[in-house]
Amino acid sequence: MKNLFKLSLIAFLMIFATSCSDDDNGDVMQNGNDTIAVFVQNNEDYSSLLAALERAGLVETLNGATEYTVFAPNNAAFAAFLNANGFASLEDVPVDVLTNILLNHVVAGTNNSGDLTTGYINSLATFGTTTNNLSLFIDTSAGVRINNVSSVTTPDVAVSNGVIHAVDAVIGIPTIVTQATANGDFSILVEALIAASDSNIDYVALLSGSASSPFTVFAPNNTAFENLLTTLGFASLNDIPQPVLQLVLNYHVIAGANVRAEDLTEGQVATTFQGEDITISLANGPQIIDATGMPSNIIVTNVQTGNGVIHAIDKVLLPQEVLDIVDPTIAGLAMMTADLSTLAEALSITGLDTVLDDRTAEYTVFAPGNAAFDTFLGDNGFATINDVPVDVLTQVVLNHALTGIALSGGLSTSYTTTLATYGTSDNNLSLYINTDSGVTLNGISNVVTPDVTAANGVVHIVDAVIALPTVVTFAVADPTFETLVAALTRADQPDFVSVLSTPLGTSPAPFTVFAPTNDAFGDLLVELGISSLDDIDTATLTATLNTHVIPGANVRAEDLVDGPVGTLGDDIIIDASNATITDQNGRVSNIIVVNVQAANGVVHAIDKVLLPQ
Repeated sequence: MKNLFKLSLIAFLMIFATSCSDDDNGDVMQNGNDTIAVFVQNNEDYSSLLAALERAGLVETLNGATEYTVFAPNNAAFAAFLNANGFASLEDVPVDVLTNILLNHVVAGTNNSGDLTTGYINSLATFGTTTNNLSLFIDTSAGVRINNVSSVTTPDVAVSNGVIHAVDAVIGIPTIVTQATANGDFSILVEALIAASDSNIDYVALLSGSASSPFTVFAPNNTAFENLLTTLGFASLNDIPQPVLQLVLNYHVIAGANVRAEDLTEGQVATTFQGEDITISLANGPQIIDATGMPSNIIVTNVQTGNGVIHAIDKVLLPQEVLDIVDPTIAGLAMMTADLSTLAEALSITGLDTVLDDRTAEYTVFAPGNAAFDTFLGDNGFATINDVPVDVLTQVVLNHALTGIALSGGLSTSYTTTLATYGTSDNNLSLYINTDSGVTLNGISNVVTPDVTAANGVVHIVDAVIALPTVVTFAVADPTFETLVAALTRADQPDFVSVLSTPLGTSPAPFTVFAPTNDAFGDLLVELGISSLDDIDTATLTATLNTHVIPGANVRAEDLVDGPVGTLGDDIIIDASNATITDQNGRVSNIIVVNVQAANGVVHAIDKVLLPQ
C-alpha cells in the first residue's frame, strides 16, 4: 500500500513538473478529468478558496459539466483580502457578499489566456438583486491583469469543465472608481476626479461608496478630455478652475439610478448630479445631448459595477452653467465634438480654425458630421481629408459658412451667399436654402441638429457636405426651375446636365445662364397654344435652351452692358439699365433674380422664355 502511494505521488509530481514546464513554454496545463472543484480540492494552496466555495454552496456548480473560466486566488490572496477588509476569517464574511465575490472570479465558457484581449468581459457576479452581471476589465498589455487589482500568475490550467488561471489577489466587487482606474483610457478622468476633490466632496470616496448610489456615469475617454483642453486653451486639468471642473464632473453623473443601455429611450431626459438635464438621442446610435446641443457618442456601454454602471463617451459634456463661463467658439465646438473631428481636421489643414476662433466676428456654420465627410471623400476619390488639395478643401469648407448669426427660426426659402468665392474673384458663391420641410441646402444637405450656439455664432449640424455648386446644382435645388430641369433632361435633348456641370477652367465653362421660371414656361405654352413641353419638337427645344446660355463668361448683373450678346443659340439683346433681355423675335424678358453664383458660372432668373428666330 505504501509503495502504491509512493508511485501515485511520484506520478503526480511528474505530471505537475511537466505541467509547469509546459506553462513556461506557453502551453496549456493538463489535469486529466478533474473538474474545477476537484482541482481546488486537491490543491492545498487553494484551501481558502475551497472553504469559501463550500460556505457559498458553489462547489457543485464548479463540479458539473458546464464550462467556466475561474480566476483562482490562492491562500495568500485570501489572507490579504480578509485583512484589508477587516475580517478575521472567512466565517466573518456575510454569505451573500462572499458568494458574489466568488462569482466575480468566474466567467462563462472556456477562456484560455491566449483568447483574452484588453477589454471588458462579464463575470457571474451580479448587481444587487438584478441579473445584470458585473464587468471585469481585462488588460493584456503585460500578461493578464484583472480590474487592475489581480494578475494571472499561472495561466491555462486545463480541467474537464473549463480552465483555471491562478491569480495573486482576490478580485473584489468593483466600484465605479475601480473600473475608472483599471482602464487606461480613463486616466485623465481619474486625474480629474482627484483634482476636483476638496474638503466638501471627495469624488473617489463618493463613487466608491454606497451613499447616493447606484450611479450612472457617462465617462469621457482620454481623447475627449484632450479635445476639451485644446478647445479651452488649457495645457492640463490644473488650468481649469476647481469649481468649474466639479460642475463638469457632476454633469456626467446620474445619482440613484443604474441606467443601462437597454433602459435608454429616444428623447429621454435625465437630471444629473450637477442639477441640469441631459437628453438621450438614439437616432444616430446612442448619444447624449448636453447644453451645447452637440451630441456625444456612447462608445462603450454597460460597464457594470457593484455600485452603478459606466458608459464611455467620446466628448466631455458641458452644462449651461459651465458654458456661461467657458463659452467655446465655433472652432472650439468642432474640436471638442467627436462627430465633428473631420471638420476640425479640415479647419486645421486650411487654417480656417483661426478664422472661426475669432471672438470678435460672428458666423453661421453648417457643419457636416464625420459620416458626411466620409461620403464626400469616397464620392470624390479621396482616401482621407489630407488628400484633398488645400485650395479646394478651403473653398469647400468656406461654402458651409455665412457671415452673421442665422438661427434656424430666422431662415427662409431663399438665396444667400457663403464665404466661398468664384475662381480667383471675390464674388461669393450662392447657397439655396429651402425651409419647406426642415432646412435643406442646395438640395443636397439637411440640417439635423440646429442652433448650437457658440461664442462667435451658431452651428447647424448637417448630414452631407455641401459641395461647390454648379449652375445645374441651383437649377435642380430650386423648385422654381422644375420645368427648366425637365426640359434640360428630356430624353431627346443633348446632355445639357453634363455640359453645364463642366468645371471652371475647362471649355465651355464658365456659363452665364438666363433661367426661365416655371411661370415663364407656363406662359410660353399658352403663347404657343400647346399643352406641354412634349408638344415642342426636338430641334426647337434644343435651340431654345441654347439661347439661354452664354458660354465662356461669368457675367454678373453689375457686368451687363447694353447691346447684343452671343449665346449657344441665337444672339440676344441686353438692356442693362432696365434689366431686360430681348430675343430675335422682339420678345422682352425681365431679369427678376440676379447673381446666383455657382463655381462654374452664374444664374439669373427671367420671367419669359427666350425663343430662337
